[in-house]
Amino acid sequence: MASESTTLYLKADRNVEVSKQNVMLGDLLSMECSDKTILMKVKSLRILKIREEKEQRYVISVLKIIACIHEQYPRLEIQNLGETDIIVTYENQKTPPLLWHILKVVLVSAVIFFGSAFSIMAFNNDVGVTKLFGQIYELIMGKKTDGFSVLEVTYSIGLAIGILIFFNHFGKKRFTVDPTPMEIQMRLYENDIQTTLVENAARQKKELEVEK
Repeated sequence: MASESTTLYLKADRNVEVSKQNVMLGDLLSMECSDKTILMKVKSLRILKIREEKEQRYVISVLKIIACIHEQYPRLEIQNLGETDIIVTYENQKTPPLLWHILKVVLVSAVIFFGSAFSIMAFNNDVGVTKLFGQIYELIMGKKTDGFSVLEVTYSIGLAIGILIFFNHFGKKRFTVDPTPMEIQMRLYENDIQTTLVENAARQKKELEVEK
């Protein structure tokens, strides 16, 4: 039994990925307690039993986890230092074939390349960049351009450099320590998904009951 002064500290992340079907409390939370015996026993409490081997998401309230711990240790003081709701994502760790990875990389690369090229060409045609370059060239050189001049070359080089600077990396090399715009957008997207999952679960009363 826990003494009156024993405190268990919990820290939960918003989203936790698990790969096994029997999920213990230690798989979801970071915990600290001065009584290491209690700490090990609490970590081994089973919180969730996943019955189907397919990707699934569950929302568990930390209050229900605290209630589960208090059933075993009613005198244990618990302080939560993290999130109030946890999204548990179960992923089957079966590795897809190497060929499937290669096909996905080729497909994504093709979509990004041709999509970006189309967007740049559509923008240039929309604002009349070619016509503008022709007018500038004729104004400075006194003759019409044949369609390929230093303006087009420098514009193409500058466009490539600008894209690299904006996205803040080339291959695996990062130019600064700041997160890239893509990383920021992905984190915002993940936060929106997690907020929606938690709010929907609370609204529809679908927060998962922990294992007894």
